[in-house]
Amino acid sequence: MKSIVELVNQRPWAGWMLFAGTVAVVFGLGLLAASIIERRQETFRVDLVQPIADWEPRNAVWGVNFPRQYESYLRTRETNLRTLHAGSAEIDYLERYPYRAVLWAGYPFSRDYKQGRGHYYAVQDVRESLRTTVETLPGTCWTCKSTDVPRVMAEIGPAQFYASNIMEMGPEIANHIGCQDCHDPRSMDLRITRPALTEAFTRRGKDINEASHQEMRSLVCAQCHVEYYFAGEGSYLVFPWDKGYSAEEMEAYFDEREFADWIHPLSRAPMLKAQHPDYELYRTGVHAERGVSCADCHMPYKSEGGKKFTDHHLRSPLADVANSCGVCHRESEETLIRDVYTRQNKLKELMVMLEKSLAHAHVEAKAAWDAGATEEEMAPILSKIRHAQWRWDWVAAANSVGFHAPVEAFRVLGSSIQKTESARHAITRVLFTHGVIEPVPLPDLSTKAKAQAYVGLDIDEIRTIKDRQRETVFPEWDKAAAEREAELPDALKADAPRYRR
Repeated sequence: MKSIVELVNQRPWAGWMLFAGTVAVVFGLGLLAASIIERRQETFRVDLVQPIADWEPRNAVWGVNFPRQYESYLRTRETNLRTLHAGSAEIDYLERYPYRAVLWAGYPFSRDYKQGRGHYYAVQDVRESLRTTVETLPGTCWTCKSTDVPRVMAEIGPAQFYASNIMEMGPEIANHIGCQDCHDPRSMDLRITRPALTEAFTRRGKDINEASHQEMRSLVCAQCHVEYYFAGEGSYLVFPWDKGYSAEEMEAYFDEREFADWIHPLSRAPMLKAQHPDYELYRTGVHAERGVSCADCHMPYKSEGGKKFTDHHLRSPLADVANSCGVCHRESEETLIRDVYTRQNKLKELMVMLEKSLAHAHVEAKAAWDAGATEEEMAPILSKIRHAQWRWDWVAAANSVGFHAPVEAFRVLGSSIQKTESARHAITRVLFTHGVIEPVPLPDLSTKAKAQAYVGLDIDEIRTIKDRQRETVFPEWDKAAAEREAELPDALKADAPRYRR
């Protein structure tokens, strides 16, 4: 067998190929090493110049030690990002899609439903929402809105926190979403602070402590950006993942327990309200399949002063396509944005048609009841309406407008369309049986005001309740929070010595 030297002497081109191959291997190893170092940089921490308490809720206290991350996080108060369908600017979804007021009739979402602004406004937006004029809501509603939640849970336990009243718990909730929700105060490692996620993993036979760092870059988001429900009289927060993460698997979970969020006042169907199953939908998409985390797209790395860190300005990747999408994709920014909007536009087209059809199904079901339909006749119809609206809402409530997993989103919407039309055909037969042979007219629901009036909402009265809360309730909450935080040790206050740059 000839040696490499002899081979190269006889065939000089082979030497060049060997050289090129060696360079490629070395270059590849260099990229791998750089990637590993970059990933490890996120877990690297500086020595704290100001100690952070175990359940310190104030983001400014954390910011003393980590000013770059904190300063970028403060940009979540910006509300000037408007993408085609979402962004950080306030959008009144009931104004834009008035049929939803009928779909959620009898449920607080028919009163008010707006695009969520940045995490900075989490507490304020709950206070200002007309949904929270229903003062009997449980304390569970605060679970994902504040860094005060883990603190209170540590003091009284999750069960007592959930079982409290939203107004009763109001004075304890002052600090918006932030550092403590995702980070350990000593190691800065990512951690889970909401027990529902850990409990859901346990029921599926998994140990969340075995999750990798890359998995945790999605799981800390999955504490809140998920589907959940309030179980039992204590309104205990539960993720319905026992059978799986898909719309159908969660639907089967709810059906098995005969659970309903509310009974629709028009159709009398036992309804399910999807929250924001972003994590579940993301899991079915190509990015999750490729190991891309939520933070990779929504919190890309950035450099400042020679330091590389994770950008804590959580927002749409469309605001920073170069650093979010451009890390993996080589197409132009214009092409990438066009691809996103193309998928979202098609999804919205289907969604709006489906909302009208679903609203008509509720109206027609009411007409059937009014005509003398029986429980036996209506039971299978109401089941179809329940399942159809759940599947529509499972897609509509997710914040990506379907983009986290377009194929799955279209599939689920398709099944919702089929069930909606099947329900309406069945209602037609029931109506005919009871002597109604003309089509049931759909009322004028062309505006939010008309749709809310149709379902019996007195918006002026609801706004009066909100005004009273602003004038008499919220100032007392702020006073209680200020007194509580004023009693903390000086070493934990935000005016302690700054981080040494």
